[in-house]
Formats: sequence, C-alpha cells, structure tokens
Amino acid sequence: MSATVIDRQRGLAPRIFDRRVSSELPPETEARLAALRAEAEGRDALGILRLALKESFAGETAVVSSFGSESAVLLHLVAQIDPATPILFLNTGKLFGETLRYRDRLQDVLGLGDVRALAPDPVQRERLDPEGALWSRDTDACCGFRKVIPLRRALEPFAAQITGRKRFQTQARAAMQAVEYFEGRFRFNPLVTWSQADLEAYLTAHDLPRHPLVEDGYPSIGCMPCTRRIQSGESYRDGRWSGLDRDECGIHLGVDGEGI
Repeated sequence: MSATVIDRQRGLAPRIFDRRVSSELPPETEARLAALRAEAEGRDALGILRLALKESFAGETAVVSSFGSESAVLLHLVAQIDPATPILFLNTGKLFGETLRYRDRLQDVLGLGDVRALAPDPVQRERLDPEGALWSRDTDACCGFRKVIPLRRALEPFAAQITGRKRFQTQARAAMQAVEYFEGRFRFNPLVTWSQADLEAYLTAHDLPRHPLVEDGYPSIGCMPCTRRIQSGESYRDGRWSGLDRDECGIHLGVDGEGI
C-alpha cells in the first residue's frame, strides 16, 4: 500500500513544501488499516462513528470541525454516541463572526461538552503576520501557521481523528475512503458517501440550526478574507480561495484525499 508522506519541516506552506512519495506503511499499521476498512464496510455514518468512538479508539479520538455550513450533521451524529467527545475547532482569528456564534449555538443545542478552540501561536503570528495581512500575499503560509500547525499540535495525544469530508466536495476527495491513515493516526470519514441532498435532508429531518451565512450565498465557509459568495452556475467550493489554484487549506492533505 502506498501512503502520502508530508514533510513540512522546512516551512509553513504545505502546498509548496509537501512532496508525494511512495512509502510502505509498517506491516502492523497496514494490517490494522485493512481491518478497520473491512469493519467500516457496509456501515452507515453512525456505525462508522461507533467503530471509532466506542469500538476501536474509545477515549483516543477527536473530531475536527470547522462549525461550517454542514458541520451540524456530523456533530449531531457524534452527540448521539458521546457528547463528551473532544471537538477540535480552529479559531484562526480570521473567521466570520457568524461562525463563532454558530459554534456557540451548536455547542448549546447539541450538548457538546468538550469543544476546544485552537489558536495560532502568538509568537509565530507576530513573526509571520504582524499586520494580519499575510493571507493577501501567501495563503499557503497563512493557512500553515493558523491551521495546519495548531491542529497537528492538538492531535498529538489522539490515536484517531474524525472529519466531515465528503467525496462530492472536491475532485481530490472523489476516491476518499471511509478510513485512512495520516500523520501517525487513523482518520475516519463517516460522511464520505453523503451528497448535498443527503445533508439537507438530515438537517431538515432533525431540525438542526443552519449556519446563518448559507442563505446569504456561502455554501462552503472558511476564513473571512478567503471566502466569498458563489455566483449563479458556480460550484460548491468556488467561493473558497477564489482565483487561486487551491481548494484545500492543508489540514486534510494525505492519502485518499490529496489536496495538492
């Protein structure tokens, strides 16, 4: 099995420094990954979450959530299994105020007991972006110190992580698996096969709060400077990093979802 090995030691810009190389996983890791994929086969989203949170990595799993336009679906599912699951939220300092308020509302409505806000290191922020305008010159470097590095640091104690990624979101994610192995831990994607229609139906069926920016033309929501409304005829993520050759911030690069 070939894995993606990402080396960011030489800098903070993942799209510049990452290199895709062939590297065999250790036999025991490869066997564990194959077993987990077999266990996940045929399960629905709730079943995949139970596999991670209760069966294979109980007490060792964190959820990564942007509290964006679709986040309520995954968080509602997680809350049904264990509302005390750690939820890692990247508060980059560049988010929409609506996103911060939506985070607070979902935490209250769903009873999430362990939402952890991750911030960029203040020393790095002062050194790399003292004026707060790095996003306008180098989005890779901005995402690097505001998202990639804080998340990597926060994930260190965990053996597994859960994301809300779906195959329909980008071309790079089209072949994504329900279970992956990335940067030393297993990564579960319980919504991998869901469509936008599935998400909408779930939000409606469970009367979940909607991100207030969705009705204003933002189907995919990131940091304020790098997110715009989409226009008629544009695709789902055309409002993210508009005009740039990218559709990933760097935190989800890796096997079966390469974002480079």
